[in-house]
Amino acid sequence: MNHLHFRLRFFLAALVLVVISGTFAFMHTENLSLADAFYFNIVTIATVGYGDIHPVTQTGKMLTVTLILLGTGAFLGVVAYATEIMLSRHELQARHKKMHLIIGVYFSEVGTRLLAICAQADPSLAQLREHLTIKEHWTERDFKQADKGIRPHVFTVDVTKVDLTRLHDFLASQRQSLVSLLENPITLEQENFTEHLQAVFHLTEELSARTDLLNIPPPDHNHLNGDLNRAYNSLVRQWLPYAAYLRHNYPYLYSLSVRTNPFNPEASVNVQ
Repeated sequence: MNHLHFRLRFFLAALVLVVISGTFAFMHTENLSLADAFYFNIVTIATVGYGDIHPVTQTGKMLTVTLILLGTGAFLGVVAYATEIMLSRHELQARHKKMHLIIGVYFSEVGTRLLAICAQADPSLAQLREHLTIKEHWTERDFKQADKGIRPHVFTVDVTKVDLTRLHDFLASQRQSLVSLLENPITLEQENFTEHLQAVFHLTEELSARTDLLNIPPPDHNHLNGDLNRAYNSLVRQWLPYAAYLRHNYPYLYSLSVRTNPFNPEASVNVQ
């Protein structure tokens, strides 16, 4: 996209230069007023050719040919790259929307429940509620302040407070969904979300590799704690911007996310 903007600026600058220089050149060679010279210059570049004004000197005729070659090329360059930028922007917006649809499916199937499990075992849950208890009336500024508030925070989970058997059963039941999301080419365009899915998938594999999740030795607990924290950290940092996206684009989905917010102890799916 940046190279398109550069080329558009280049052709736009060339077009402006041709218009200015051509206008003053016609004023000098054809003895035209500023208005007539500018008008004739634009008509020449656009190759309209009304014929009401035409060059009468040899220099003016050569200047007209030069302007047709240079000015028309610059004008077409501006139109072509401006159109390409608009189409690229539309395509980018479409892919952005598809990406959020995929993230929405993930939170509906896996993310929200996993977030609830992790949040309930987070020793800092009380402090986090100040920033993550999203409300119906929140604005873009509120979301930015919340993001600023949690940015330096390292989300941790006390794995001893997590029912690992229940967590394993849940993630194992969603294995196919996780694999499908990882295989989606659009997912690969969102690096942070891809890394989060990989972290969740790795956590699932770690849990599945253990035959007894009730009697885990301390070193294993520490290892699983690191895997769970990695998934939890990236999950929260996906959840907050996704909620902001829903607030702006899908208020009815945002309402549900507010009512099922795992960080809010008073959250209720029932509309109050």
